[in-house]
Amino acid sequence: MREKIDYDLVIVGGGPAGLSAAIKAKQIDSELNVVVLEKGSEIGSHVLSGAVLDTKGIDMLIPNWKETDIPIRTKVKEDHFYLLGPAGHVKIPNIFLPPLMNNHGNYIVSMGNVCRWLAGKAESLGVDIFPGMACSDLVFGEKGEVVGVIAGEFGLDKEGKKTDSYEPGMEVLGKYVLLGEGVRGSLSKVLIEKYKLDAESQSQKFGLGMKEIWEIDPQHHKKGKVIHSMGWPLDSNAGGGSFCYHAENNQIYLGFVVHLNYENPYVFPYMEFQKFKHHPMIEKMLRGGKRISYGARAITEGGYQSIPKLSFPGGLLIGCSAGLVNVPRIKGNHNAMISGITAAEIACKAIKKGVQNTELSEFDTAIKSGKVGSDLRPVRNVKPLWSRFGLLASLIIGGIDMWIANISGFNILGTMKHGKSDAKSTKHAKTFKEIDYPKPDGKISFDRLTNVSFSGTNHEENQPCHLVLKNSFTPIKKNLPLYAEPAQRYCPAGVYEVIEKRKNSFAFQINSQNCVHCKTCDIKDPSENITWKTPQGGDGPNYPNM
Repeated sequence: MREKIDYDLVIVGGGPAGLSAAIKAKQIDSELNVVVLEKGSEIGSHVLSGAVLDTKGIDMLIPNWKETDIPIRTKVKEDHFYLLGPAGHVKIPNIFLPPLMNNHGNYIVSMGNVCRWLAGKAESLGVDIFPGMACSDLVFGEKGEVVGVIAGEFGLDKEGKKTDSYEPGMEVLGKYVLLGEGVRGSLSKVLIEKYKLDAESQSQKFGLGMKEIWEIDPQHHKKGKVIHSMGWPLDSNAGGGSFCYHAENNQIYLGFVVHLNYENPYVFPYMEFQKFKHHPMIEKMLRGGKRISYGARAITEGGYQSIPKLSFPGGLLIGCSAGLVNVPRIKGNHNAMISGITAAEIACKAIKKGVQNTELSEFDTAIKSGKVGSDLRPVRNVKPLWSRFGLLASLIIGGIDMWIANISGFNILGTMKHGKSDAKSTKHAKTFKEIDYPKPDGKISFDRLTNVSFSGTNHEENQPCHLVLKNSFTPIKKNLPLYAEPAQRYCPAGVYEVIEKRKNSFAFQINSQNCVHCKTCDIKDPSENITWKTPQGGDGPNYPNM
């Protein structure tokens, strides 16, 4: 029998959305019982973001934040945008960029550290925060409504059998459940399918974001400098771009995003990132420096037209579970926080009226007609344009569309559709040539396993594999002959391998201990054969300053 514990508000996920919801709920009613359940070993350990922070969210939540010790200190002083070629670059003057792309007034932050500070604020208000508590399942009421989650199940062995240390976990019940699990959350995925929340929205689109923190030579560091780029090394094979943010203490946050709708199964996103670092402009900056940490995660890129129905019987989807990233700005933290604040306001209002476990449909209206919607609507055609016409055409046409929307509030292209899912976008390998990537030099570029060791990733080995194959024969019998089994390339942590046991005899190996919880496999597998589930609580990466 599972122990049961009751709360007014159950929040899954200790990211910016979940913590903002918790703080706002206690600001509204200090007597409410609020809990935040976080699968990472501590708050912030699974948070990975660029990040240049638009402060709209924190301005709403804590208006006097500048008078506190919150780690939001490095104001953007320079903002540069480049198109890269193999040996050079072209700077796009800021005057040509729509005003919404301007980063002045924003801050370079470690979002993991910001979340740690927000967690302290939440606890000071009386919020219960339990890290290391993975939520593995949902609890439903008699009418099919969500009434809680199952959290903290431990002690299953590799076969799923109970060991001597088995603990069944608790039923954490609430009047409302807010899911802020991040991108492609396992419980959110179940609810989207169960309640058909995406029936009237476009298919969600995703990118894979990889990030390294470097400590560089002071002569190449300029605190407050922001650089974004597009172009090389990505060509017609894939879309994407890079970011480089100069933070405190001679550190830079260096990242690379590859759109996951690429067609060529030979594309190796991680190696594209490593190749990018050898561009003359980037390599010059990194020479003499040292890489401090590495991580990766998927990013929602569908934008306004891909937002599913966010309310379901008993709760709400918030943050990246809702898909609120502004793609051209590469920003979602402000919208995540606003969604958490709005969710708390609406849920608290219902609780005050004595209502519980109902569908709070007014949340959908509030998000789409409020600040989040006004942030996402003007840029809604950037991603479908890029997918359809490529980089240069999307820059020109998308730029015009954004400029007019910025001035008039009207998109001349209306609302464009996305088309296929990222999984279905993958084409057969026989129509492409294998891509030859340079071998990492161990100084500027690194192999995957070496970099994974800088993510603090760890998983208890004697537990069920959290990467579940719907059909164990698919990787070798279907994906290998048709798609050259792209899992061995799209994973940024080297989790998947094709092993040749003997001549023309292959096996598919899953190294789940390497997993950094990016969810790319759940998104990009062309046969949609892999399901990512939560491993034992506390397992996974332990990012210190991401």
